[in-house]
Formats: sequence, C-alpha cells, structure tokens
Amino acid sequence: MAKTAKEGKVRLRAGDVLSEFLETLWYLGAILAGLLLLFAILTVAMYYFGGPVETLNRTPTHFGETIYFCGITALTIGYGDVVPTTAFGRLDALLLGLDGLLITGLIIAAAVRGVQAASREIDLPD
Repeated sequence: MAKTAKEGKVRLRAGDVLSEFLETLWYLGAILAGLLLLFAILTVAMYYFGGPVETLNRTPTHFGETIYFCGITALTIGYGDVVPTTAFGRLDALLLGLDGLLITGLIIAAAVRGVQAASREIDLPD
C-alpha cells in the first residue's frame, strides 16, 4: 500500500489511476454509447446525403474514405483532403465535430477524475 503524505514520499500508482478511469468510463458507458451511435448515424448520413468528394480529383469517395473523413472531422483535425459538397453534408460535418468534442471531453473528464480519485485514496491534495 502507498504511504500517506505524512510518512514521506508518496507516488500515485498508474494501476490505481487506470482503475479509477475505467470505473468512470463504465458509469459513462450509456452516454458514450449514445454518442458513438450518433457518430455512426452521422457517418452513414454523410455517405448517402453529404456528397463527400476527394479534393484532389473531385471524385466521390467510397465508404472507407467517408469513415476516415468523419473520424478526422470528429477529432477536429480536418485535413481538407475530403470535403462535403451539399448543405446537408456541411451541417453533418458540424454535428460530427460537436459529437467528437463531447466524446473527447467526457474521456478527458474521466481521466482527470481517475487521477483525483486515486490521489484521494493516498491522501494527496487534489
């Protein structure tokens, strides 16, 4: 067991932080599953109604490239090598970006909570 702050040197154990992080993700599972389902729906909608094309040769993308575009958009990277060409596609890309921000925010919040909970267990200040 880890020492308390009064006894001297104290270290957070990665296993404790990971355990708390995974427990938090478990509690957020329904929300994350809903956001991932929304991502899947928006990806399929982008393929059929968004008109994604490759910017290099202006040809329609196949489904794998559409998944790639939606993932890059959700991560807010946006290389610009695939773009939507319809108004629906642009709105869909906006919603994908928002969905990605929510997923990323929840995962980061779970990681921070994991560190806080693990530090409380060994009497470290937050």
